[in-house]
Amino acid sequence: MKDKSIYQFLTTENINWRFNPPASPHFGGLWESVVKSFKFHLKRVIGTASVTFEELATITSQIEACLNSRPLSGISNDPNDLSALTPGHFLIGKPLTAIPQVPIPDDLHLCDRWRMIQRIIQHFWNRWSNEYLTKLQSRPKWRTLQPDIKVGDLVLIKHENLAPLQWRLGRIVKTFPGGDNRVRVVELKTESGKLLRPISKLCKLPIT
Repeated sequence: MKDKSIYQFLTTENINWRFNPPASPHFGGLWESVVKSFKFHLKRVIGTASVTFEELATITSQIEACLNSRPLSGISNDPNDLSALTPGHFLIGKPLTAIPQVPIPDDLHLCDRWRMIQRIIQHFWNRWSNEYLTKLQSRPKWRTLQPDIKVGDLVLIKHENLAPLQWRLGRIVKTFPGGDNRVRVVELKTESGKLLRPISKLCKLPIT
């Protein structure tokens, strides 16, 4: 290693490098699945569009913010706390936010490059966020018995028209069991007030 200061720091902190074997990205586990999701949707939203290096850097930076804004777990068990822990907390110490933008129409002028980039980012957000919410609603629950959602759980509320980096969260304050004593409808507390939703429109956060 040419830079001795880096070598000394790694030695002092007992940091060891561990490399994946060639052609085996699955060894990365959970973080590699995020890279896969990034590549999968990026190729489909850009398609055959030709972008400059600066435009590609803008797209990837904003997509990175989208991925790192996803809620992972509630920050506390306080029923009045609707904030969630996100990857952004580990990067900058707080959630990543963005100014809401109006939808970009498809009939753009060829010279309007900035709006084209924003449209690509919005398309990515729509595709990826919907897929992320779908994955949180694991399908095995229909084949095997799973625990019911309970009072106090922090959940994501599925919403079709949210802007990039915007997630609607709610805290369950009341459940309504059916005739078989299984919960299918709940009452939620959100930033805008209380509302009723079926559990099919809710996603429990992936980490408890």
